[in-house]
Amino acid sequence: MKNAKKVAILLFVLVGIISGAIIGAFIAFTYDLPQIRSLETYRPSAITRVYSADKALLAELFAEKRDPVPLHIIPDYLKKGLLAVEDRKFYKHSGVDLKGVLRAAFQDIRAGKFVQGASTITQQLAKTLFLSSEKTFTRKIKEAILAFQFERRYTKDEILEMYLNQIYLGSGAYGAESAARIFFGKSVQNLSLSECALIAAMPRSPSRYSPFVNPRLALKRRNIVLDQMKQVDIITQYQCEEAKKEQLNIKKQDKDSIKAPYFIEYLKPFLLNITGPSTLYKRGLTVFTTLNFRLQQASEQALTKGLLALKLRMKQKRLPDPNPEGALVAIDVNTGEILAMTGGSDFKKTVFNRAADALRQPGSAFKPILYAHAIERGFPQNTTLLDAPIAFKTDQKNKDWKPENFSGTYKGEITLRMALAQSRNVPAVRLIEILGPNSVAGFSHTLGIKSPILPNLSVALGTCETRLMDLTAAYAVFPNQGLYIKPYGIVKILDNKSRTIWQAKPLKSVAMSREGAAIMVDMLKAAIQDGTGRKARVLNFPVAGKTGTTDDYKDALFIGFSPEIAVGVWVGEDNPVTLGQGETGAKAALPIWIHFMSKTVKHQAYQYFDIPDNMVRVFIDPLSGNPVDHDFQGADSALFRNTNAPQL
Repeated sequence: MKNAKKVAILLFVLVGIISGAIIGAFIAFTYDLPQIRSLETYRPSAITRVYSADKALLAELFAEKRDPVPLHIIPDYLKKGLLAVEDRKFYKHSGVDLKGVLRAAFQDIRAGKFVQGASTITQQLAKTLFLSSEKTFTRKIKEAILAFQFERRYTKDEILEMYLNQIYLGSGAYGAESAARIFFGKSVQNLSLSECALIAAMPRSPSRYSPFVNPRLALKRRNIVLDQMKQVDIITQYQCEEAKKEQLNIKKQDKDSIKAPYFIEYLKPFLLNITGPSTLYKRGLTVFTTLNFRLQQASEQALTKGLLALKLRMKQKRLPDPNPEGALVAIDVNTGEILAMTGGSDFKKTVFNRAADALRQPGSAFKPILYAHAIERGFPQNTTLLDAPIAFKTDQKNKDWKPENFSGTYKGEITLRMALAQSRNVPAVRLIEILGPNSVAGFSHTLGIKSPILPNLSVALGTCETRLMDLTAAYAVFPNQGLYIKPYGIVKILDNKSRTIWQAKPLKSVAMSREGAAIMVDMLKAAIQDGTGRKARVLNFPVAGKTGTTDDYKDALFIGFSPEIAVGVWVGEDNPVTLGQGETGAKAALPIWIHFMSKTVKHQAYQYFDIPDNMVRVFIDPLSGNPVDHDFQGADSALFRNTNAPQL
């Protein structure tokens, strides 16, 4: 009796020790496990899509390329094929397949290492969401515990839906929808039997079975899945054989999948400032932009053609290692919307955006700002300036600054209109001396030039540095009746439920009078009709603009506009060196502008530039500026305010 009591006590203690060990082990395995209920608020990472104004998909932004879809969207062949190869007892077990675990354990013991997983779909989901991929006994225990918790909280269909939206399927694809789009270029709901089998084959080893990485092995694995589907009567023998005959039909990977890459990179800082990185790359936003994809394609074609021709000329001139670059930006005159942006010849070679970020001298393309300031100060465009040699004292001893005209010739007294149209340097310098460099610099900022402008006389010749975007936006003030609108590229942003979370509010300001703007349009039309931009007359459409060329032909520009669109073109080398003798704005940049505008104006309704009611046209002598009869040889029809129009 006494011995029986001792045995009973020992058994009780032993049971207590074992129970304590089991409880301790359970606590050890579960104390740091995540709370399954956190999935109630869990939102999987989703793709943000960026669209042009004409509904072209420009880019997809994501941390993980994931497109969550409801389970009913996914074809039965994919769901059943996946279960056939990954977890045939999915709808019967409680999260862990005990027989499978024992079988795998036996194989692992025989091999002396982990060779067989036996993880159910639920366990794989638990690992994907909450655990690492390390192959340890501890992780497998935690995985099993989490799987049991999943099964208690969610239905089988909910678990399968989470799995099919979370699992990595190779080549950057997370989830079935993303894989369908990456591999086949279509939605998952449109997949064929053969395509479903390929995706069902991926979870076992996504990198190894990716059809982009190893198409032969992917095909072999797909056929194994088809055989498994036939074996469990998901498909017939005939269906299996027919599906095996299909080629992979994999979508060719598009290395240039981002359209308008310079524009997309330009937008990213704005998007990040509005949304923050987590929201932008993980919350599946929809971004509508101002870009017109048809015009964007035209801008890229125009720049490519123009730079190719320039490079050929540079080689013919035996310039060492010619590598010309260029940029084009187009802005809607009336709204400030950026319609096209090409920041260089090849985004893959260099991401530097020369349209938005490059600071370069504009040369004579800056002169319209100078003349616009004069017009606003009350100078009529028939005001005359002396076009004759001039010298200015400098800080350097015994060295004067002597500005010269590009042609090396002088015309004597000429009007502001002719001086601008023919881009004569000396009259421009005389004009800035009258107006004051500080005043001109201040006015340039009113027109949207953001870069610092040193207040000296040489600013009249465009020796300051500006950005092409800013200069083009400044020109847009003239056809927009004196109103400056800060260029912008984002119209609105929607969340993943199509609710607007941000909408553009264009920044506008009055930069000059409506009358002054109309006069500037008139003067810049003269630059097309009778001046350095005369090649643009081929367009047979109301356009105006100005060339720009810097010293030693290092920069070539043309900035111009129609009543609807302002377009700027810059050409040069990144490391400023000559483009070659004679490579002026008219020769190197204007042909690119014309090529682009020829694609643009044919889609615009023919219209005229704005002329306010309180203005009048007067025929003038282009040299003296005096009013003349309309039949006077060479007479110019010039626009004036009623208050200062010349009288015959």
